[in-house]
Amino acid sequence: MTTPTTTRDKQPTATKGFVFLIVIALVGAGLTAFALSLRSEEGPKVAVAEPTPLTVSVMSASMQSGFELQEKYTGIATASRESELGFTTGGRIDSFAADVGDRISKGQVLATLDTRGLRAQLRASEASIEEARASEDIAETTQDRQEELLEKGHVSSQAVDEAKAQTLAAAARVLSAAARADTLRVEIDLATITAPFDGVVTDRFADEGVIASPGQRVLRLVETGPMEARIGVPVHAASRLETGGRYTLIADGRNVSATLRSVTGIIDSRSRTVTTIFDIDEGAGIPAGTVLRLALDETISEDGIWVPVAALTEVARGVWSVLVAERDGSAWIAKLRPVTVIHSDGDRTFVRGVIGDGDLIILDGLQRVTPNQPVTPRQTSFAGRPAAASD
Repeated sequence: MTTPTTTRDKQPTATKGFVFLIVIALVGAGLTAFALSLRSEEGPKVAVAEPTPLTVSVMSASMQSGFELQEKYTGIATASRESELGFTTGGRIDSFAADVGDRISKGQVLATLDTRGLRAQLRASEASIEEARASEDIAETTQDRQEELLEKGHVSSQAVDEAKAQTLAAAARVLSAAARADTLRVEIDLATITAPFDGVVTDRFADEGVIASPGQRVLRLVETGPMEARIGVPVHAASRLETGGRYTLIADGRNVSATLRSVTGIIDSRSRTVTTIFDIDEGAGIPAGTVLRLALDETISEDGIWVPVAALTEVARGVWSVLVAERDGSAWIAKLRPVTVIHSDGDRTFVRGVIGDGDLIILDGLQRVTPNQPVTPRQTSFAGRPAAASD
């Protein structure tokens, strides 16, 4: 009879575990020694290279004691006279004798009211005058008779006085009726609008049949004679203008001669300017509403330099600076210099600040240049044309 064989798993012994730990420790020690042998005694080695200086265009600063400034002040060409015409008395508008765009001569009839009612009243008033005159004649005749009878002693003085009073009353009624008739004649005359000067009708505010109230505007008339220009200028500029002097105004790109008529001398509270009035020469062909400009030269006495606008950097709100290429041993570095903007003129700006004659102002690459960055300056003229290279 066969006896079954039993297989038993091998169990790790303490000796084997100890040997395994020793092997692990020896391997770790070997790796550590290898790593330490690669380490430099001077520490980790990092590659360091000098940055390549950025080539920038520069201009040499040239200090000035001031500059010439031409200021332009704007105004509008207007007619010397412009009137909005209406009727003194109210009534129904009967007709117009002129329309918008018509050229009108002084005294020409422009519009009329319906005057039939006024003329009827005038006829009645004229009849009243005749009646009053007849009464006056009778009163004078009666007075004469009473005076004759008084001389003969047939009437008293009182009767004569009463006759004189009747005569005076009749004469007063004549004057009253005549005054009423004159008033109606004036109203009839005022029922017609006539042109007060030569001009052009530019607006019409009513039509036939409209009941116009007294003073209501009906037509606008603009004089066609010489034009004038009203231009507001600052007080300091107005003080240099001479009344009666000849000046050149600019209108639509062409020059127009004008004579200074007056300076009001009153400062406008909103614009802080003084109004000047110029008479534009006849024949200039300037229509009303044309924009006119007065150019005045002014000397600004202020030390500073002209730099391109592109050379300015805004370091804070309203605070400006420029970058200057400055010597640092044998190299150049960019330095920030604060400046104050005095005046801007197109693509250039007049500034003052911590800048001296001959300083090299960096003109381009400002978005790539930072303060204290190494740079290589390349001298350039103000207009951008390369000049002789710097050392």
